[in-house]
Amino acid sequence: MTLPLEGLFVLDFSQYLAGPSAALRLADLGARVLKIERPGTGEPTRALSLAGLELDGDSLLFHTINRNKESLAVDLRDPEELERVKRLVERADVLIQSFRPGVMERYGLDYDSVSKLNERIVYGSTSGYGESGPWRDRPGQDLLVQALSGLTWLNGNRDDPPVAFGLSIVDTLAGAHLCQGILACLVRRGVTGRGGFVEVSLLESALDLQFEVLTCHLNDGNRLPVRSEIGSAHPYVGAPYGIYETTDGFVALAMGSVPLLGQLLGLPDVEAIDDPKDWYERRDEIKARIAGALKTRPVAEWVEKLGGAGLWVAEVMRWPELLAHDAVKELEMVVEAGDGARRFRTVRAPFRIDGAIPPSSAASPRLDEHDTLPGEAA
Repeated sequence: MTLPLEGLFVLDFSQYLAGPSAALRLADLGARVLKIERPGTGEPTRALSLAGLELDGDSLLFHTINRNKESLAVDLRDPEELERVKRLVERADVLIQSFRPGVMERYGLDYDSVSKLNERIVYGSTSGYGESGPWRDRPGQDLLVQALSGLTWLNGNRDDPPVAFGLSIVDTLAGAHLCQGILACLVRRGVTGRGGFVEVSLLESALDLQFEVLTCHLNDGNRLPVRSEIGSAHPYVGAPYGIYETTDGFVALAMGSVPLLGQLLGLPDVEAIDDPKDWYERRDEIKARIAGALKTRPVAEWVEKLGGAGLWVAEVMRWPELLAHDAVKELEMVVEAGDGARRFRTVRAPFRIDGAIPPSSAASPRLDEHDTLPGEAA
């Protein structure tokens, strides 16, 4: 298949997750992505092992977010090597970087300098908290930003301590936002011939993730929401919204009619609560009654009974059941990438182009694997 970004050349100076995940999406869409790495050690994620999982000398995390890319090791402190990079910049379509503020300026690779070399380039930059302000130089790390942004405070039940997400959600979102901005500038370049400068930060992405609840807060006299005592899932949504225990697992209940639920659960007192305002104001009382009733039967029975009546209900799955389910198999999300010692299973890009799944089979690169680049003078 012909992918939308075939023919575009991307220089990826970024590291860890946010920037590399944006570059990964561009690669999935057909762009040629060249990682610029440190000689000897390479990008730090090569050594950042999760649960001790490694593959062919590099962390599995590195393979996960750097498949479909190439690698060139460069010492930017060496004038000749820096000049080589600048020649690459002159013919690149996109440059992505995630160094701390001031680093790219030191090498003359900041946007102002790069745009003089190549006015058509689209320059993407990620940071922890923006290029200015009192947090400018703080470590831009996912868990720290979750804590600073209020995300951990929203999770859990009322009496729980702050609860972090079980994944690098802010990094992933920032990468998606960076990719959106880059693609938008590429569209504009196709019309005007002018490149652009896209800036995202982890903090801005974390705040944007909360736009729904923050808007409620900002327009409700700045009052803070209160997490519910039972099955908390959204501080501004009333009963039955939440996760509940059954005899053999858990079910999730989304928005729905409290009277209908009360009828199905055999709870006349809950069935009588027909004012939607009470579903929020009396949510803990209602949810306590619901929780007691749901503990009497297994997941499958509740999903069939409640779902069959039109309520929004789903079983809470773990990965083994999820990956074995026909619904996931139908999507063909799990793919194999790489070959030989660098072969691994992962999930593909979450979209189809013209009805087809973009190929995601190329391995992540070995450090400096692509020292000889097409188009460079010998």
